[in-house]
Amino acid sequence: MPAYVIVNVDVLDEETALAYASVAQKSILSHGGRYLVAGSTPEPVEGTWDSSRFVVIEFPDMDRIREWYDSPEYRRAREIREGKVRVGMLFVEGAPPEGFSLPAQDPSGGPRAEPGPERGEGRPAPKSC
Repeated sequence: MPAYVIVNVDVLDEETALAYASVAQKSILSHGGRYLVAGSTPEPVEGTWDSSRFVVIEFPDMDRIREWYDSPEYRRAREIREGKVRVGMLFVEGAPPEGFSLPAQDPSGGPRAEPGPERGEGRPAPKSC
């Protein structure tokens, strides 16, 4: 299942950011990643947003993300940005195209635990966004 890298970026030095972006992009593409979002100014709709840039990258799966992140190519990119580009990064699993179902409610109003191999015995189903 596809997995995603979600990145908040704050550039402290534009020249360093360009050097980092060039090396990072090559490493991402060589590991099967593709950019879905790479914008310079996010438009906050609710709450506050502290980052000046936002990036979403799709990889074939979580293993590929970890291979990319630990690769010598991306380690070099991280060294380039050190102290000049602040990054907050998340790795997340994708959801199936149909989304996911809401948990069944038990009579007391809470989620009912549904046993099964996908969620494990007695664990509640995930909540929908």
